[in-house]
Amino acid sequence: MEHTRIKELLNATEFGKEVVVKGWVRTFRNNQFIAINDGSSINNIQAVVDFENTPEDILKRITTGAAVRVKGQLIESLGKGQKVEVKATEVSIIGDSDPEKYPLQPKKHSLEFLREIAHLRFRTGTFNAVFKVRNALAFAVHKFFQENDFVYMHTPIITGSDAEGAGEMFQVTTLDLKNPPRKENGEIDFKEDFFGKSTNLTVSGQLEGELGAMAFGNIYTFGPTFRAENSNTTRHLAEFWMIEPEMAFYELEDNMDLAEALLKYVIKYALETCPEEIEFLKSRLLEEEKSKPAAERSELNLVEKLNFVLANDFERVTYTDAIEILKRSKPNQKKQFKYLIDDWGADLQSEHERYLVEKHFKKPVILTDYPREIKSFYMKQNEPDAQGRNTVRAMDILFPGIGEMVGGSQREENLDRLLARMAEVGIPAEEMEWFLDTRRFGSVPHSGFGVGFERLVLFTTGMTNIRDVIPFPRTPKNAEF
Repeated sequence: MEHTRIKELLNATEFGKEVVVKGWVRTFRNNQFIAINDGSSINNIQAVVDFENTPEDILKRITTGAAVRVKGQLIESLGKGQKVEVKATEVSIIGDSDPEKYPLQPKKHSLEFLREIAHLRFRTGTFNAVFKVRNALAFAVHKFFQENDFVYMHTPIITGSDAEGAGEMFQVTTLDLKNPPRKENGEIDFKEDFFGKSTNLTVSGQLEGELGAMAFGNIYTFGPTFRAENSNTTRHLAEFWMIEPEMAFYELEDNMDLAEALLKYVIKYALETCPEEIEFLKSRLLEEEKSKPAAERSELNLVEKLNFVLANDFERVTYTDAIEILKRSKPNQKKQFKYLIDDWGADLQSEHERYLVEKHFKKPVILTDYPREIKSFYMKQNEPDAQGRNTVRAMDILFPGIGEMVGGSQREENLDRLLARMAEVGIPAEEMEWFLDTRRFGSVPHSGFGVGFERLVLFTTGMTNIRDVIPFPRTPKNAEF
């Protein structure tokens, strides 16, 4: 390859050799100093142009966003802000960029504006850093599971079942929407559809993952999932990625141990492999927080927050104990919570989860043994407690600033109990025979969990809106690019 990547040149210790740089112009000052970035680093390299001996028509075309090739000598920099620079002997333009039309001029842009030009926002320092960290985290997920002898399983994106019982699913059809075939009673006849039945985009690979775990022992999925939930919040996407391991012979305790180990491993990997990016994002966050009232600012900076997760054992607390803590808490008694906690059985909101992590325990928390009524049908049921209350062997991991990072459980391996629960919540057994077979033939205790990958990226980068940690966000009324 003719050129050297900028990241390599910035770390160079030998000077005087001839190099070729190819990249995009970030800025061009005084007809002399070109800041060039090729994506390999969040930092630019400076090329110093001999403007008196460079043709005027070339100088005019060195504009922000233009792609250039610079040949010259790598030297130690005399100027402030960089250790090395390229003393250019040849400059040529690979691709022009009209400065009147290029939207990324060298000034501070709002994240809202950059979302509108998401196809170009990778070219900014912030998004270079965010997506480098995303890349490191994704690689670390695979590395963790492969090192622990898990089998990576691709579960279907098109499905005929709703794993979560959440109901908000995107329908997949090739029927003519203007004139769909109908049955005699007027309902749409999905037998005429492509798959011969009604199908949707998956909300989870878990149920299929369980099938794999009953043969391989330990599997994980890592792929896109979809929710047609009309939520326009900083925490929701309609298309997002999920990490979902399923493990045979694992009980709730083993499940918690694995989830905690995974989160610590991937965050540590990001800190080790993306130090410059995380340092840059730390500074960005400190700058952003200056505009907030002191009470709303984080007590920890980004690097401290990540190390805080690595340094602490996650606190393990039952839902029942957490409800007591919340009932007695100051924000509940002073009616500062938006949703007040008065009774056992309430579904916890993000404000409650964050109170437990940030104010009460001051470390990540794993909540276990939730009321049966607020959890999914497939979770293993505990024996009723002394008050006759029914709970399931669920576990949610709560993180500072985020709330729920992981949701999982020990699965119900008892066929009769599972059938009874399905009947209670109205899931027809005949549609789930394939799933029930795992309980009929060699059923074993097993467990699993799901990590919303974007929430993990959000936490690790310190970004505050989930639309800024996925390249092209899919949200209500928005499917651009």
